[in-house]
Amino acid sequence: MNQTNLHGRASLGWLVQAGSGLLLVVLLCLHLVANHFVVPGGLQTYADVVRYLSNPVILIMEMALLVTVTGHAALGVRAILFDLGLPRHVARNVNLALGALSIVVVAYGAWLISRVVGGPT
Repeated sequence: MNQTNLHGRASLGWLVQAGSGLLLVVLLCLHLVANHFVVPGGLQTYADVVRYLSNPVILIMEMALLVTVTGHAALGVRAILFDLGLPRHVARNVNLALGALSIVVVAYGAWLISRVVGGPT
């Protein structure tokens, strides 16, 4: 994978992906500890999850995890596709498609979390 631009500096996409990878390690560790390691039996009940996600700090952490995973994955797919040497117009469409897909994934995840916190209707 080409990690530098024409001037020999690291590209912004690569730097963001590397940073998001480090952030993922931190967020995943927090998620695993809070959801699995401190819970008897390693699993929470639905009521436990609702109570857990009702804490604003936890909600922000879980949303940050969702955004970070989605962005990191989209940048990874983008890097693989760009390594194929796509024409400029195709590369632009790939950027738009991955951006739109990322927005849909985060919106859907946020909607699911809101359904859990809001309870069944």
